[in-house]
Amino acid sequence: MRIKPSWWLATPVLLILAAFTFFPLFSVLRYASWDWSGLSEPTVIGLRNFQRMLSDRELWRSLRTTFFFALLILPSFLWLSRTIAIAIEGLRSERFVKALLFLPGLITVGGSAVAWYLLYNPDYGLIPELTTLSLPWGSEPWAGLLYIVLFTLWQSTGYGVLVVSAALKGIPGEIKEAARVDGATETQIRRFVINPLLRPTLLFLTVIGTVLAIQSYTAVFLLTRGAPFGSTRVVGYYLYETAFERFQVGYGAALTIFIMLLTLAVAVIQARFLGSHQLRHSS
Repeated sequence: MRIKPSWWLATPVLLILAAFTFFPLFSVLRYASWDWSGLSEPTVIGLRNFQRMLSDRELWRSLRTTFFFALLILPSFLWLSRTIAIAIEGLRSERFVKALLFLPGLITVGGSAVAWYLLYNPDYGLIPELTTLSLPWGSEPWAGLLYIVLFTLWQSTGYGVLVVSAALKGIPGEIKEAARVDGATETQIRRFVINPLLRPTLLFLTVIGTVLAIQSYTAVFLLTRGAPFGSTRVVGYYLYETAFERFQVGYGAALTIFIMLLTLAVAVIQARFLGSHQLRHSS
C-alpha cells in the first residue's frame, strides 16, 4: 500500500498529537491499574481503583460541590454575557468596554488570585477596610463557594461577551429593520428576533462553561485550598489532593479517567438536548 504524499505533510502534526495526547492518555490508563505512590514500586491491582470510587464519600461530596458550583456559575455566565453584549451593542464605547471586560482573562490566574486575596481578605483586605463590607469566605462554607464563583465570573465573563458580541455582529440589520417596520418594539425585537438567533452561540457557551466548571481547579487551589470545611473542594481539586498531597497516584489516575469520561458525557448530553430544543423552536 502506497502512502499518499498528503499524509507525509500531516506527519509532524500526528507525531506531536501522539507525543502530547495519546502517549499521556495511555500512561494514565496504565497508572490507573496500579497501587502506586509515585515513589514506590507500583503494584498491579487491575480495576480496584475504579471499584474504590463507588464507596469514596469524599469523591461524591466533591462531585456535589462541583454540581452546585456549575449551577451557580453557568446561568450567571450566560446571562451576563448575553445582557452585557446586547447592552453595549452599537455604543461608541463598545470596544473599550469589551477590552476592559476581557482584561482579567489576559492576566495570569496566579496574579489575579493574589490580587483578589489581598483585596478581599476579610481580616486585612483593602475592600473590607475601606467599605466595612466583607465576605467571610474563610469561615463560612456558602461564602467560600460564592467567592470562587465571583472570581471565576470576573475572569471569564469578558470571553462570553466577546463571543455573544461576535454573534450579534453576524445578525443582518435588515432583519431588525423589518421587525421595526412591522411595528415591533425594541423589547420584542430582542425577545423574538435576537434571542432565537443567539441560541447556537449560547449552546456553545453552555457546553464550554460546563466543561470548565467540571474541570475547575486553579481558582480553588490558589484561593481556598478546598476550605472552609471542604465547601470548595471541587472534583478537580480533590484529584490534585489525592495524587499529589496524599501520594495516591494510581487512584488519582483513575479519577482522571472518571472526570474525563464524565465531562465528555455531560458535554454530549447537553449538546444533543439543547440542539434538539433549538430545532423544535426553529421549526
